[in-house]
Formats: sequence, structure tokens, C-alpha cells
Amino acid sequence: MTQQAGTEGTPPPGARGDKAKTALSVVAVLGLAALAFLGVREAQRARLVPDGVSPPTFQLTKHEGGSLALADLKGSVVMLDFWATWCPPCREEMPSLVKLAKEYESRGLVFVAASRDEGSTASQEVDYFLQRFQPDLRPYVVYADDNVARAFQVNALPTLYFLDKDGKVIDAQRGMLSEDGLRRRIERALKR
Repeated sequence: MTQQAGTEGTPPPGARGDKAKTALSVVAVLGLAALAFLGVREAQRARLVPDGVSPPTFQLTKHEGGSLALADLKGSVVMLDFWATWCPPCREEMPSLVKLAKEYESRGLVFVAASRDEGSTASQEVDYFLQRFQPDLRPYVVYADDNVARAFQVNALPTLYFLDKDGKVIDAQRGMLSEDGLRRRIERALKR
């Protein structure tokens, strides 16, 4: 008794070729999606302050009182994060930023958490957030008004910048990063 093609146990003619074509199509679609993602990331980076630029000097009001000028931080690598209490990705990323800021502080990293909370209740909203969710963030918080946000081309949160020891932009990222991604960027910034 001979078995004919297409009967139980044997794939019909061309079935293996169809599976290969399907797999190849899936790989091609995933490759195109990856390229599109990378293109979007590069386009987002292109809309931020370019590397090598020294941003204007601003006096930022500190949450705990007093003021801070980025120019005063020359000699240190600055990790400048624009965030807000109402921004879910900012809130999710903040514990990693604080943890890494503390970890790398002895190596010359200064963390500045520039809040974009606005209006007459901004200070109370930030204070509530600090008390309830992130008390260790308190010493790093300053307020970034619209002029500061415009100078750093902040139109989405979170937006993160690294400034070198001379106060020039050396890296920027729009959108949340994982702790590993943040660590890689900090290491790279400190080596410059």
C-alpha cells in the first residue's frame, strides 16, 4: 500500500515552501518595523539640542529654596531630567534616576530634576509627590519654566540631557529609559 501526497502524516505539495515564505515575510516585517523605530528615535533626537551646544544660563528655583544655575555646575557631568508629577513615564523612571544619581555622585555626576509642573499649586503638587512616592528626590528638584523648556526644546516628557564638565550637551533622550539604558548613558557621559 502506497501513501499519496496530501494524505494524513504527509504535508501537501508546497506546504514547506509556504511556511518558509511566511517566516521570511514575518522576518521582513519585523526588520522594517525595527528600521522605522530607529528612524523615529533618530528623528526625535534631531529635534533636541544638538551635542556640543552650550545651553543658555538660567536661574532655576530649587524646591527646597534658593536657586541653581547650570553654569554653577561646570566641572561636573550633569544629568538634567525634565519631568512632571502628572507624567506616568516620568513617575515610573524616577526611582531609577534617583538610585543612579546617588550611585554615581561620587564619580562627578550631578542630577537635576527639572519639574514642569506649573501654576500656583506646582510646589504643593511636587511636595505631595515627594512625600508620598519619592522622598529621596527632594534635594534634586528645581522648577523649569517655559523659557527653560524652550531652550532645551522640551515638548514631551520625560526629556533627559547630559551636559559635560564644560556645560555642553553631550547626549539627549526624549522618552523613558530603562535603568540599564540610563546606566549606559551615565557611564558614557562620565568617560568624556
